[in-house]
This record gives sequence, C-alpha cells and structure tokens, in this order.
Amino acid sequence: ALEKLSTEQVRLQVIHGGVGAINESDVMLASASNAIVLGFNVRPIAKAIEMAEKEQIDVRLYNIIYKAIDDVKKAMEGLLQPVYKEVQIGQAQVLQVFNLPKGGTIAGCRVLDGKITRSAIIHQIRENKEIFKGSIVSLRRVKDDVREVLAGFECGLRLEGHNDVLVNDILQAYTTEKVTMTLEEAAAKPRKDRPADRLRGVL
Repeated sequence: ALEKLSTEQVRLQVIHGGVGAINESDVMLASASNAIVLGFNVRPIAKAIEMAEKEQIDVRLYNIIYKAIDDVKKAMEGLLQPVYKEVQIGQAQVLQVFNLPKGGTIAGCRVLDGKITRSAIIHQIRENKEIFKGSIVSLRRVKDDVREVLAGFECGLRLEGHNDVLVNDILQAYTTEKVTMTLEEAAAKPRKDRPADRLRGVL
C-alpha cells in the first residue's frame, strides 16, 4: 500500500520489512539509509529506543493501517514542488490617460470590482484581447501613494515599462497563490524535467 503511493516526482522506497519488535539493527539500518522506521502493532525494545534517540531516527508507531498510510502520504506531499496559480482580485477601467513630461503614462482608472493592489500583476485587456501583462510601478489615490484601491473609487496607476494605455482599456489585477499538490495530482501531471525526490521508509 505504501509503495503504491509513489509518483514520478516522489518515490517511497521500502528498504526492509520484518516481524517482531523493532530492534537495534532496524535503527542502525535506518541511520545508515537516512530513513524512518514504521512500526505496526509492535513496539521497539528499550535499546532500540535509546539508539533511535542517539542517532536522531524517527520511529513512528501505528495500530491502524490507514493512519500509517495517511501520515506517509502527507510526508510525501510535503516533498512535492508547490504549484503557483494566478487569482483575479479585481479590475479597473481606464477613464483618462496622462502623459508625463519626462516620459511614462499614467492611467486614470475607476475600480469596477474587487480591488487593485500595488503588488498585483496586471493583465491589460483591449477589445477582449490581452495586450500586456506586468507589474505596477505606482498606485495613487488623489495625491497619496496607496497600497490598494477598492471598488467604486478612482485611482491613477503606472505600469512598469509600458505606456500603451488607452481609454476604456480594462486592467485586471491578479495575485499569485501557492497551491500544494496532492499525490493524485502529481501522478496525473508527471514532470520529467527534474529528478524525483525520495522518501525512504524502513518497516
């Protein structure tokens, strides 16, 4: 059951399995292999406990198989590379365009919904087509620099390295969120561009 949890990104390797109490040789093998020890309906002998503490070996004991599987699964998912996705937090419509004397363009906008934040990634939409994606250099409300502007309010913003802004353009604000993948998702989307991480276990 544990070995079936492996994916191309994270593989679990069972180094040894046996019956009876967890003993010193089990702990020594785990120490030499940089592994953990899983015990099911068994206990370690006293000397094995002492050795595990000395060698800093993780010994986990279970009497319900599903708890053992779930714990190992969570540990393996912790090794997966997180996935980052963009989430829209608001959008604004360009009402006016101001050209700065020293170069650059200020877009005078009204926030239609959600909010526009200083740290947001902006997708500029014109005639239902995205023509630019980038960051905000400055965000101002009246004369003040602000960190965010909420729906219903007006603001002026300048896009980094981009001056092609027209009235009625839509500026969609996105933030990036980290999403932890599950083993099932990792199995469905194998990544062959990097070597697999390994979680080793000793039973």
